[in-house]
Amino acid sequence: MSRLTITLSDERYLALKEAAATRHKSIREIIESSLDFYGIKSKKSARHFVALARTNSTLNEDDALALAVQETHAARQG
Repeated sequence: MSRLTITLSDERYLALKEAAATRHKSIREIIESSLDFYGIKSKKSARHFVALARTNSTLNEDDALALAVQETHAARQG
């Protein structure tokens, strides 16, 4: 496991520490959850997720692309 050093304001650090204590989690767990929430994953994990989605999909490639375009358009419209 890699280690990381970051610089936070004292206020942000205290807020993070309080959030971890309130949730009975470590700061590492809070940060990991935040990364998951924002969809930050390794390429290996992303590839696995895509392969799983393709395996479970009932759409052919053309229908999947059409749906992706439709959903992207809808998301951009708000």
